[in-house]
Amino acid sequence: MSFESYFPVMAQLTETQQETLRKGVVLRHIAKGTVIHRGSMDCLGLLVVRSGQFRAHIASSEGREITLYRLFERDVCLFTASCIMRSIQFDIIITAEKDSEAWIIPPKLYKSLMDQSAALANYTAEIMGTRFTEVMWLIEQIMWKSVDRRLAAFLCEECSIEGTKLLKITHEQIADHLGTAREVVTRMLKYFQTEGLVRLTRGNIEVLNEARLRQMDT
Repeated sequence: MSFESYFPVMAQLTETQQETLRKGVVLRHIAKGTVIHRGSMDCLGLLVVRSGQFRAHIASSEGREITLYRLFERDVCLFTASCIMRSIQFDIIITAEKDSEAWIIPPKLYKSLMDQSAALANYTAEIMGTRFTEVMWLIEQIMWKSVDRRLAAFLCEECSIEGTKLLKITHEQIADHLGTAREVVTRMLKYFQTEGLVRLTRGNIEVLNEARLRQMDT
C-alpha cells in the first residue's frame, strides 16, 4: 500500500506539499535488533511504521531498562524527530523488535511542512499527546500495581501480539520490559508455574491459563 494510506493527514495538505512529501520520504528496511534512535542527540526523522514492531524504552546508568511503549503497523513515532521540538529532551532508545519496514520523513522537511500546515501541526500535537498518555499510564502501573499483576498483564499482551501462547522470550527480556530485576521475574514465573498458569522451558514460556492471568490484572 502507498505511503498516503499510512499517513492519512497527508490528504489535508496542499498538492504542492503532498508532492514535496512524496519526494522526500524514504522507505527503510530495518533488521531485528537495530537501534534506530538513541537519545535526544539523534534526529532520524518522523517514523511511520509500514510493518514489523519497534520498542521505545529508557535505560538507567546502571543498565536497567523499562519499555515505555511499542510501535506497530501504521503507528507514528515523533521522538525519532525530537530535534524539531526543542522542548522535548528525552533520552529514549528505539529498537526494532522484528524485521521491519518504516517510512522516514527527514526532520527538516517535516518541520517545514508543519510550519506551513495547521492540520499537520495539530496532527503532531495529537500524536505527542497520545504518547504522553501512554507514559503516564505506565507510571501509574509502576506506582500502584504489584509486579505479579504487571507480569500477568505483560504475558497476556505478548500472547495477543504474537498470536500464540508459546512465547519465545527470556526472563531478562521480560525484566527489561517491566523495569525490574531478572531475579524478580524468575521468582514470579516459578510461582505462576506452581499455580498452573504457565510452563517454563529454556527460552520459552507457555501460557496455560490466560483467563486466570487476565483476572489477576483486574
